[in-house]
Amino acid sequence: MSKIGYIRVSTEHQETARQQEIMSNNHVDRIFSEKLSGVNADRPQLKAMLDYVRDGDTLYVESISRLGRSTRDLLNIIDTLSNKDVTLVSHKENIDTNSPSGKFMLTVFAALSQLEREQIKQRQREGIEIAKAQGKYTGRKPIPIDWAKFGQLYGEWKAKSITGRDFMRRMGLSANTFYRRVREYEAAHHITGPTSA
Repeated sequence: MSKIGYIRVSTEHQETARQQEIMSNNHVDRIFSEKLSGVNADRPQLKAMLDYVRDGDTLYVESISRLGRSTRDLLNIIDTLSNKDVTLVSHKENIDTNSPSGKFMLTVFAALSQLEREQIKQRQREGIEIAKAQGKYTGRKPIPIDWAKFGQLYGEWKAKSITGRDFMRRMGLSANTFYRRVREYEAAHHITGPTSA
C-alpha cells in the first residue's frame, strides 16, 4: 500500500512549492507532477499515475481541481480510482474517501456521473427524434470495409495464425461489428461451421 501524490500547475510559470509541501507533510512515496492545463485531456503524468496506483494505495492531491477542470473528466478519474480501490485525499476540500463523509462524497460523485450519462443519452434520443421527424435521420452509416483484406485475414484467423483480437485490431472493428462482418462474409462465401475468437 503506497502513498501517491499528483501535482499539477497550469503553466510553466506557476510554482509547485505549495503542493510539494502537502506531499511532504503526508510522506508520499511517489509523486507524479506536470505543468499542463487541466482542460488538456492528454496529461501523460495523470495517465501514468492512474496506471500505477493499486488496490489499497492512497492518492493525495492539493485540491480536486488538480485532477480535472471539467465535471465529466473529474468524475471519470474518480470512477477509475474507485474501481481500483484507491483512497483519494484532497487537502483543500478536506475529502478522504476512506472516511464516512468521504464515502458519502463518492456516492454523490457516482450519482452525478450517472445523471450526466443519462442526460447525454436523453439528449441523443431527443436529437434523433427531431431528426427523424424532419426526415434527416437515416441511422448510423455502415463502416466501409476492405473485403479483400478481410478475406486474407479471415484465412489467417481460421488457420489460427492470428487471434480474433488481432483480426479485429487490424480491421479496426469492434467485437460486435467484427462478428457481424464474419457472418456476412461466411454467408456470401457459403462457409459453415462454428465461429470463435
